[in-house]
Amino acid sequence: MASLNVLALVCLAYVALLFFVAFVADRRAARGQSSAWIRSPLIYTLSLSIYCTAWTFYGAVGYAARSGLEFLTIYLGPTLVMVGWWWGLRKLVRVGRSQRVTSIADLLSARYGKSNALAIGVTVLAVIGITPYISLQLQSITLSFSTFAEADPLRSYHETTTVFWVTAGLAVFAILFGTRNLNANERHHGVVTAVALEAVVKLVALLAVGIFVVWGLSDGISDTLARIDASQIGDWRVDGGRWATITFLSAAAFVCLPRMFQVMVVENEDERHLRVAAWAFPLYLFLISMFVVPIAAIGLELLPPGSNPDLFVLALPLSQGQQGLAMLSFLGGFSSATSMVIVAAMALSTMVSNHMVMPIWLHLQGGEGASVSGDVRNVVLFARRISIAVILGLGYFYYKLSGGGAALAAVGLISFAGISQMLPPLVGGLFWRGATRTGALCGLSVGFAIWVYTMLLPALGGGLLPDHILAEGLFGLSWLRPQALFGIEGLDSTVHAVLWSMSLNAVVFCLVSLMTFPSPIERLQGAQFVNVFEHSSGPRGWTGSVAQSEDLMVMSQRILGATEAQAFFQRELVRQGGRGTLPEPTPAFLERLERELGASIGAAAAHAMIGQIVGGSSVSVQDLLAVADETAQMLEYSNQLEEQSAELSRTARQLRVSNEKLTQISQQKDAFLSQVSHELRTPMTSIRAFSEILRDEGDMPLADKARYATIIHDEALRLTRLLNDLLDLSVLESGQVSLNMSTGTLSEVMDHAISTALAGSDHPIQVHRDPKSEQIRISSDLDRLAQVFINLIANAQKYCDGEPAEMTIRVTRSLGEVWIDFTDNGSGVPADHQQLIFEKFSRVSPERAGGAGLGLAICREIMQRLEGDISYLPGQKGGSFRISLPFARKISPEEAF
Repeated sequence: MASLNVLALVCLAYVALLFFVAFVADRRAARGQSSAWIRSPLIYTLSLSIYCTAWTFYGAVGYAARSGLEFLTIYLGPTLVMVGWWWGLRKLVRVGRSQRVTSIADLLSARYGKSNALAIGVTVLAVIGITPYISLQLQSITLSFSTFAEADPLRSYHETTTVFWVTAGLAVFAILFGTRNLNANERHHGVVTAVALEAVVKLVALLAVGIFVVWGLSDGISDTLARIDASQIGDWRVDGGRWATITFLSAAAFVCLPRMFQVMVVENEDERHLRVAAWAFPLYLFLISMFVVPIAAIGLELLPPGSNPDLFVLALPLSQGQQGLAMLSFLGGFSSATSMVIVAAMALSTMVSNHMVMPIWLHLQGGEGASVSGDVRNVVLFARRISIAVILGLGYFYYKLSGGGAALAAVGLISFAGISQMLPPLVGGLFWRGATRTGALCGLSVGFAIWVYTMLLPALGGGLLPDHILAEGLFGLSWLRPQALFGIEGLDSTVHAVLWSMSLNAVVFCLVSLMTFPSPIERLQGAQFVNVFEHSSGPRGWTGSVAQSEDLMVMSQRILGATEAQAFFQRELVRQGGRGTLPEPTPAFLERLERELGASIGAAAAHAMIGQIVGGSSVSVQDLLAVADETAQMLEYSNQLEEQSAELSRTARQLRVSNEKLTQISQQKDAFLSQVSHELRTPMTSIRAFSEILRDEGDMPLADKARYATIIHDEALRLTRLLNDLLDLSVLESGQVSLNMSTGTLSEVMDHAISTALAGSDHPIQVHRDPKSEQIRISSDLDRLAQVFINLIANAQKYCDGEPAEMTIRVTRSLGEVWIDFTDNGSGVPADHQQLIFEKFSRVSPERAGGAGLGLAICREIMQRLEGDISYLPGQKGGSFRISLPFARKISPEEAF
């Protein structure tokens, strides 16, 4: 019978093998001699098996024994992601490579304006969320050792000692091979190769145990199926709520887990590897889960009542005297646990050092962190190594605090629910440009708090959440009970916690994002993330000067190392044409330097350090306006600069109005082009259709022919009117119009305009006039002037919403001019449209009436040619337009006749 000493020797030999494989792979990669298979899709796919931890190897069997086929949910989630969301993963990988992100916290920080506060929040959430998972791995190793100890006659086994030394050993391995390179964006070939080897070992081990159970302990597949039906597993029923919830959790965790992000995004050599992984990884999941139910059913039948089902994979071979198979099974579980802990510790240490240690270090340098002497590399590497030790220490502490008595699957679900809180800001950041940093922070905070209150603290026990709160709720409010939040009772505890934490997280994220406005850098980063396939990189808006190149070189050497920094600067110098000794700090160069540094210290820290040296970035028109306003406000307090302050304020207002006006004009131009194409296409379509009918239908009744011909005629007139308007406006703007000047009375022109504008209307607007005031002789192009009047009256006919619709025409004389006011009793023109109504293409209410928006623009051009003017009068009871004409003589009643 195998002793614990033999088992310890086997573990040491296996760990030595992993060290050797990792060392050789790292050495060959450093020399540029890595084999093609190390960078192949196969290794990439196998590295994704880091998802299959001790929960999968041991816990899945225990899960099946306790809950039947519900264990499949932990495989369904990743399968659905790989098969159904492959395009989303490809976008995530492309973003990671283009932004050179080092972790999921770095990616979220980069997306939301290089926000280090958000990165810190994500890092804290990740560390707390992963701690139970690390504890789960330590628990699985301890349980497997205890199983061998029970079979060892000497039973020289101490649980505390085992957990401690396992934790220490994993920390040493992660430190040696996870912090060899400062550049976290470089591929850790040694670790990835070791993880791929462990993936093969755990798959082979579980398949070997499964084959032994089906063909060694049973008489083949038929007998195994019969024994499954006879066991309690065959009586389990599907709980739809739990199935949906846990499937969602496993899918979300597959994307958001720091270790999965590390191997899937950071360690990705080529995004085309996802094409292979999209089918190969689900196949791996199928193979590793194929014998879970047989092992669980046979274990329940053969092993003594009360046996821990999480250990059936080990206990069954041991109970039958299969020591070699038991050793292989132990190595499979050991591989599952150690690979997860190593990669998770690496990923979390990068997050802690980049987003917590580096900002503190920069702050302690008093704002001179980018230029003081010293070596940042030592600071970052030391921080990562200490972080690995602390993170594994937290897992050890959680194990001791929780007692290690919970089922492995239960512990894993707690961790999954915590990590899944990152999903709303992650998915929102990839596909929604309107997502903001404030929304992400608020959503994460709410979701994290609810997860801690409803799931983490109740699971920890130990008095962390008093019994009276569990029974009566916080502050004695029953609707704040952790497992019956807001009065919702009867739900499974996991479903309840996930429902409230994820839904409120997403709702708060969306609402706050809608209520807040992203900063300029957030908008720029949002565009690069959402449209990453259109432009995977672009200038970030940095500005600099030639004198700063030396400072940038010094800082880069301290972070990247002298050799790498000099090589990078030399490449950039060649890119710029090879002039001088150092490249000029152009915006494009600074953007590439920021990405290079971000791969080592994170996007937020790199942005801060370059900002300390460069000290500036370009701003948008809105930012310039804000600066102008702030400058104006400060200058107003100085009596000596009062005149300059007023001028600056006026300039800022004019710039703001001009900017808004240009934006609206651009939008309306696009709408106009669409409208004109529609206006042209609609009559042409009708003309073509009905003319074809007339052509093809030889025996058509005369009445139908007449009706179709009328339609063709009306549509042709409509098309002619639109073309005439376009040509009329073009001629007026070019100044080539010929005016037909003549003399007449204003009342005659007004009579003609009113009768023409209201002709054919079923409900004409009521026009109120003062004929005596219109007895004014005018010298002008009377037809063009009538055209302006007709347009104003027709517009009132279309848009006036008074009941009944009325218009008052008032003629007055002032300062050598004649003013003709057209005022209706409607709601008027909205304030935000009053500056644009005389622009080409402008339509105040396109949803209420047709037209291409050229009428008032033509009126303005006509009045300018007639040496007059047209304007809108705000502050009236309705819509009001004023025509201004040069002074003319008022005629006598005898002259009128």
